[in-house]
Amino acid sequence: MIGLIQGELISIDHSHALIACQGVGYEIECPVSTLCELPVIGSMVTLMTHLVVREDAQLLYGFLTRRDRDVFRTLIRISGVGPKLALAILSGMTAQELAGAVERDDVQSLTRLPGIGKKTAERLLIELRDRLGPMPSGTQSTTEQPIQEAIAGLIALGYKASDADKVIHAVKTGDDTPEGLIRAALRTMMKGTT
Repeated sequence: MIGLIQGELISIDHSHALIACQGVGYEIECPVSTLCELPVIGSMVTLMTHLVVREDAQLLYGFLTRRDRDVFRTLIRISGVGPKLALAILSGMTAQELAGAVERDDVQSLTRLPGIGKKTAERLLIELRDRLGPMPSGTQSTTEQPIQEAIAGLIALGYKASDADKVIHAVKTGDDTPEGLIRAALRTMMKGTT
């Protein structure tokens, strides 16, 4: 399975990002929230991905954070929720907002999303109640999130967890993005200074 794509952002349209990686262009479907946060065309970008193989297509879905991808995977495991509906949900609300709606049993928030009626919203709330883990909150989680995403990115690229953890903590500066940490870590490892 393709779990992460890192490469040059070639183009963005209303539902896809095209990322060039090692001479191959990956067309990745993303929620609107992810598309809006992508850097300028020509920048390096890292997306956490989920591959769906169907009889007639292979579809790659991309997310800026591991948490968003995890929520997407949780949603598509629910009967009647396919990737398109899961993307629509994550386009209309963040993973944090979805968890809040589930916690409050807030049917109305979900019915505002396209493609979700009252019955679907009620079923989603019931199904998600035990499936969504605690959402990160507070300054410590916010600080640690890019570090954890960068470590996960290196692991997805084939590095050992212990090496990934060691090098990411060695290159962190305190105000890092997952992409910046991964780039710095890869530069450090290429020089053989880990």
